[in-house]
Amino acid sequence: MSGTKDKIVSMADRLVRTKGFNAFSYKDISDPLAIKNAAIHYHFPAKADLGAGVIDMEIARFDANIEKWKKLPEDVQLQKLFDVFRKHSSAGNICLIGSLAADFETLTPAMRDKVHTMATRILVWMTDCLETGRKHKRLHFNGQAEDRALIIMSNLQSSLLLSRILGPATFRKIADQLLEDLR
Repeated sequence: MSGTKDKIVSMADRLVRTKGFNAFSYKDISDPLAIKNAAIHYHFPAKADLGAGVIDMEIARFDANIEKWKKLPEDVQLQKLFDVFRKHSSAGNICLIGSLAADFETLTPAMRDKVHTMATRILVWMTDCLETGRKHKRLHFNGQAEDRALIIMSNLQSSLLLSRILGPATFRKIADQLLEDLR
């Protein structure tokens, strides 16, 4: 991506995580970046194209992270994922999947497919990480790994939402308890 395109996608990512996909306009991006709306339309003719760019960036970031983490013990890999959420909590962001889920019915079919792909990739990775961690006796939980992954994903997403209301310590309490329950 070009420098301007990267900045547009990064700003859109921040806006989706703080305001929601339907709650911002190209002007919310062009003003802080000191560019014209036409520059955004050049790279992203429709808002759905921009949304797809945000999702693609997050998938690439996730893929890069799991590549870096793959040789670590499974409990440490999960801790690394929790650290990503912790950074978002500190920045006042909510989960991209959670934010887009709120607007899901208004998204284009292509964007819905991308959100589904992103959620599925994370779920598959986490399920594998949990199952492998259980086999190596690094993680302990009852039930199916996929079910536990769904519980963890939903708790991480909701912890970011609740942190907005109840304060930043809320994320830490939820994340620490989730990890404690697995160890």
